[in-house]
Amino acid sequence: MTGFDAADVGAALAVVRDRIRAAGGDDSVSILPVTKGFGPEAIEAAIGAGCSSIGENYAQELIAKRDVLDRGGRSVNVHFIGRLQTNKVRQLTDLVDVYETVDRLRLATEIAKRAPGAKILIQVDTEGELGKGGCPIGDLNTLVDNVVGLELDLRGLMTVGPTIGGPEAARDGFRQVRKAVDRLGLAVCSMGMTGDLEVAVQERTTQIRVGTALFGSRHVPIWRDQER
Repeated sequence: MTGFDAADVGAALAVVRDRIRAAGGDDSVSILPVTKGFGPEAIEAAIGAGCSSIGENYAQELIAKRDVLDRGGRSVNVHFIGRLQTNKVRQLTDLVDVYETVDRLRLATEIAKRAPGAKILIQVDTEGELGKGGCPIGDLNTLVDNVVGLELDLRGLMTVGPTIGGPEAARDGFRQVRKAVDRLGLAVCSMGMTGDLEVAVQERTTQIRVGTALFGSRHVPIWRDQER
């Protein structure tokens, strides 16, 4: 896909929905369009296609798209799905509705300070893969206990599959995260992207995060703010 026409995005959403159903899922699995690395027109197309949320990875890129979000009357919820520096939180509090990548107490504390009651997910790392972020799954209970004491709305857990090994390599980690969601009594399990969404659906994700499946290939700018 070379453009960002709402009809094209709507057609691509239907294809993704068919993939979800073919994997055994249903319409309860939500699709989060990931607009990182695309221009503001991708957000406009997603809104035009009826999407209620979008995902962005980098603070500076999201801030640069403020105008299109304002023009849309903030008709979409913004999920922050990238690694986040604590010193960037204050710049995002009026833009972000859900912080999906809380992986350490310091970050959770800063969000609670700047945006009391904010909706968050804890990002879990089951692979130990450097650069992706995430709380090691062995430390999850401690982080959850600490986050509960803050003024935050903990909705669920999020994870990212491995970058090598193909879709099936994600299965064990996805299964661990889904078990943790159930054990903790949380509602949201955000896992699965364009390449591994079928495995995520089979392991009972509640939300998949897809970009290339909706908007085509991207040229991702080098945003340095994702590093801690």
